[in-house]
Amino acid sequence: MTPTHVRVTVLGAAALLAAAATVPAASATPAARTAPSGEPAPTAGSAPGAAYKAAHDTLGPQRLTPEQRRRADAKQAEAARTYERVRALGASGALAGYKLSGGIHQSQKTSYWCGPATLVITQSARDEVGGRSQQDAATLLKTTTNGTAWYGIDINVPSPTGYPMADALNHRLPGAGYVPKALPYTPTATDKTNFKQHITHNTDNDFAIAGNAWEVPGGPHLVGHPNIEIFHWVAIDGYNTDTAAGQVNYLDPVGGVSTSVISWAGSVPKSAHISSDTITTIMGGRGYVW
Repeated sequence: MTPTHVRVTVLGAAALLAAAATVPAASATPAARTAPSGEPAPTAGSAPGAAYKAAHDTLGPQRLTPEQRRRADAKQAEAARTYERVRALGASGALAGYKLSGGIHQSQKTSYWCGPATLVITQSARDEVGGRSQQDAATLLKTTTNGTAWYGIDINVPSPTGYPMADALNHRLPGAGYVPKALPYTPTATDKTNFKQHITHNTDNDFAIAGNAWEVPGGPHLVGHPNIEIFHWVAIDGYNTDTAAGQVNYLDPVGGVSTSVISWAGSVPKSAHISSDTITTIMGGRGYVW
């Protein structure tokens, strides 16, 4: 989270402090910028906020390593099978309510440490260790006052890939096999289905997802967040079995933060439910690590 990554022309100084996950600046002018997938300019059928993202994006093309592509393909096949089992059980009435991986919430220590807080929350869903140092996480992620990058930063781990959150999770949880999933400004029906499969797969295997939200004026927002541009990391740690992951649970590092640090934090819960399609749209133009 960082005050420098809220475009203050939208609402003014009252909303300066926002949760940011920064990206390296590109040399292209706004008119030349495209989504990570290289999608065309938004049309009338685009997601709310997609045109804003297209006009303001500074992230260049993203590239997965061959190992990340191999791992993603293998995980996708497994996730699709997991999801079909969940859908079948839900239809039979054998499941009820939310299933959680059990991340342990931490409120971010500074206005720009949503990434470090999300790293330690996401890690805790797997190993059940709470209270880890956000300072250590920030150092590992190379977080600055501009926040934690989605892509374009090589951190100090063996064979970094440019995706700091994925690299940090795999470094801290050997064998976890986390991979990044980039999303276009307007996530497709397939993107939304894949996210349902991915949160089902991760939760059922006791892993959370690290989501990189890009909230923009006029687009959907996380619970309690104001209608401004906010780059933010959250840990997505469960799904509603009754709706076959139609709704998910996430842990927001802004929850519990003093309003002296983030002016609008008082309305943000530590844990919240949201439509899986909505949070996929919110992550459009960035993505998530699963």
